[in-house]
Amino acid sequence: MTSTSRIVHSDPDILGGTPVFVGTRVPIKTLLDYLEAGDSVDEFLDHFPSVSREQAIATLELAKEMLTAYANFA
Repeated sequence: MTSTSRIVHSDPDILGGTPVFVGTRVPIKTLLDYLEAGDSVDEFLDHFPSVSREQAIATLELAKEMLTAYANFA
């Protein structure tokens, strides 16, 4: 399983503890909101250049792993 500590950071002093991409102030939820709205990962990355493609893809892979693991226990 992918290590969340290399992808996601949560600190009460940064956006009140909202999970963000490591090294940025960009909330993880923003990527999901873009995808939900039908935007591409490239569009998201164009608007948030402090997030790397590797971070965005790793976040999606982590979400997939977590949902797959959850589905196996539900």
